[in-house]
Amino acid sequence: MALNKDEETVSHDITSLLSSPERDFLVRNNGDQVKIESLIGKAVGLYFSGSWCGPCLRFTPNLVQVYNELSSNADFEVVFVSSDRDEESFNAYFKKMPWLAFPFAESETRQSLKELFKVRGIPHLVILDGSGRVSTEEGVRIIYDHGADGYPYTPEKINDLKEEEERARREQSLMSILTHDSRDYLISNDGNKIPVSELEGKTVGLYFSVSSHRGCLHFTDRLLEVYKKLREKGEAFELVLVSLDDDEQEFKNCYEPMTWLALPFKDKTCDKLVRHFELGTLPTLVVIGPDGKTLHSNVVESIEEHGDEAYPFTPEKFAKLAEIEKAKLEAQTLESILISADKDFVISKDGSKVPVSELVGKNVLLYFSAHWCPPCRHFLPRFIAVYEEIKAKDDAFEVIFISSDHNQSSFDDFFSGMPWLALPFGDERKALLQRRFKIKGIPAVVAIGPNGRTVSTQARQLIQAHGADAYPFTEERVKQLEEQAKGGLRN
Repeated sequence: MALNKDEETVSHDITSLLSSPERDFLVRNNGDQVKIESLIGKAVGLYFSGSWCGPCLRFTPNLVQVYNELSSNADFEVVFVSSDRDEESFNAYFKKMPWLAFPFAESETRQSLKELFKVRGIPHLVILDGSGRVSTEEGVRIIYDHGADGYPYTPEKINDLKEEEERARREQSLMSILTHDSRDYLISNDGNKIPVSELEGKTVGLYFSVSSHRGCLHFTDRLLEVYKKLREKGEAFELVLVSLDDDEQEFKNCYEPMTWLALPFKDKTCDKLVRHFELGTLPTLVVIGPDGKTLHSNVVESIEEHGDEAYPFTPEKFAKLAEIEKAKLEAQTLESILISADKDFVISKDGSKVPVSELVGKNVLLYFSAHWCPPCRHFLPRFIAVYEEIKAKDDAFEVIFISSDHNQSSFDDFFSGMPWLALPFGDERKALLQRRFKIKGIPAVVAIGPNGRTVSTQARQLIQAHGADAYPFTEERVKQLEEQAKGGLRN
């Protein structure tokens, strides 16, 4: 929240701001009372929060870490202004906090502070400087962005940090982004310390990941495969895990199968790198070139699609891959996307094998779905009705179910209610097809024409909007439907 000039210059008297006629102290979670006058001259953070608030629960550990870092050598205190509705909840939440709080019973003082600082949502952190002036009302964002480095959280300090970060981007080197004053090494999963200097001159991938994130779990398997191939080829390539896990055991479990290096758990450089590279999604793999400069902000999609062929992740390489991809699309046939080694068949519901060759020349829909997915189960009855309507008019039409189910029984149960064909459960072609058609979510339906080329990757949306009328899902047919809709509106 921006402050107007009058608000910026108001100096609050800490004693009168935080006390009441009957109380001149605040409390710690062990019951100790701390005189409010001891806060005079300190920077004070008023932390508006509540145990029932999810974002508060995520932010509080960050504030605890910052508070602990600053408590030994800075005049900084935090005061918890609770939004809890009962004393039991307040006490349970306050136990996690190393700072001060208003006694729970004193609701009027807490409410007056919320009104004074116009608190509209929580978590909210107002930071007052040593003279009682508001340094910032955006303390939550600043703590997330700068941590203890932002102290004393004045506008001047924050501007200095922003200028520093801009300068760091301009003057980036491998050492500047991966080391700090007290650490110049990375760790391996066998516990060894590897100097960052050993990576200089190499292409380095910074892998931002959270162990519980489904996308990260999936991508890690692919990355392990690619990393192994590049190492076997003798490429000067290294990976560094930048874990954003909050739990150390989760970090250890996640890191155990990885054969590359990592930043230590909860190293302050992790948060710095999130800001430096303006992280927006997970997983992310930033590539640093041999000169220490950023070569690419995220190559996850390229690795999923091209594997080790995407190396060394240069613009020239990506241009070449684009040409190859274009040629591949132009030469695509049903056999080229559905046949892999000795896998040249799909299956019917009774388990019998249907050769891919029998589907050549037909309009084929690839149906990516799973029993565990509610939108997939919701879409299926509509899809079956559309399938049967199209099939009655044109026998040169088929659907192939490509399952993301977790086990054979779930696959069997879901497939038993479908009138079409499928890839066998656990078939390796599923991963190839997902990468080829960039399937990011399910249900998804890809339309393949009689010549084997891709007609549409948005066939599910067309089926939902137009039903069987969308067949054969070509651009021409979609244009006809749009014109018909316009004509209907005019009439």
